Amino acid sequence: MPYLEQARFGSVALIWSSDLRFDLLSTLVEQWRPETHIFHFPCGECTVTLEDVALQLGLPIDRSPVTGVSSFTDPAALCYQLLGDPPEDGESYFSGLKFTWLKAKFRQLSATATKGELMCAARAYIMHIVGGVLIPDANNDKVHLMYLPLLADLSSVSSYSWGSAVLAVLYRELFRATNPDVVDIGGCLTLLQSWALYRMPFLASISHQPWSVRPGIEKSYTIPIYHLMIEQYAREEFIWTSYRTPKITDVVPSSAYVHSYIWCTNAPIINFNMVEWYHGNRVLRQFCCIQPIPNLSCEVGEVHGMNKRGKSMLDWGIKHRKFVALWKDRLHRRPQMVMATDSQPSLEYIQWYYSCGKPYILGGQS
Repeated sequence: MPYLEQARFGSVALIWSSDLRFDLLSTLVEQWRPETHIFHFPCGECTVTLEDVALQLGLPIDRSPVTGVSSFTDPAALCYQLLGDPPEDGESYFSGLKFTWLKAKFRQLSATATKGELMCAARAYIMHIVGGVLIPDANNDKVHLMYLPLLADLSSVSSYSWGSAVLAVLYRELFRATNPDVVDIGGCLTLLQSWALYRMPFLASISHQPWSVRPGIEKSYTIPIYHLMIEQYAREEFIWTSYRTPKITDVVPSSAYVHSYIWCTNAPIINFNMVEWYHGNRVLRQFCCIQPIPNLSCEVGEVHGMNKRGKSMLDWGIKHRKFVALWKDRLHRRPQMVMATDSQPSLEYIQWYYSCGKPYILGGQS
């Protein structure tokens, strides 16, 4: 745990697994607008934001993008260096680590484990969390090896924006699942489902039968019920600021609010080959601010949908350097405060928003 806390993965390690409601997730996919990465409900535009990632997962969101090289000439040597030994499957080249092998790495620790063995176990545990909870693919049986070099120095793991990387993958998977031919979905579905039930608690009353086998995204008889409930109740009962109740603020550590100034930013979010645009400025009501008419949505162009196949030894940080620069540039335009008091935005936020050349309406006065 000390090593996990140092890497800022201590909170994620405490997450309990829960049954996923794939019928609810299917309903959310049908409400997703891929051009803006936002749900369109009767109450208005809303989405999973960096606030949700910071408060629910406790991951850093305001650091360097999660990127780098996604393939390696000697993956076995990399595993030996950072995990203590390579997988015993006889393969000389591999790009992913099986969860069963990773579990064995941190379950077989002795009471007299050395510091080096503890650090290897911590890396294996983080890799398991990354691939099993935070950034799982649709197959959900391996985690990509590309994340392992970022864990070499556990004291610098928190220097990466893991939170925005998780959100980038979730956005990409939601976009992919809008294709009628797609019947599965990856990404942090635990966060997506939790977000929906925090904002629309009336959905929890719908009878749910846990799946014995992961069914994928498909039609079920409860999807029309979810649609009807959202249509009837979301306009009046959608909770825009679901984390402001005392029972939540009392348990969320103050460190989760340190970088709250980028919750409503407008910038690309990155995870190696994936680049998605984060439109926090379109859902200001989720941050207890007044929502002006948003500008046109931003797009990432030809890099959207780019995969890793056939791009051996490509450094994605260099390939996407334009978007890396845009992500870093948002720091120079950040407000001193973005959190509102009561139901009104802070003066610092209004001043910052106005300085960006955007209209702002406060109490009916422009």
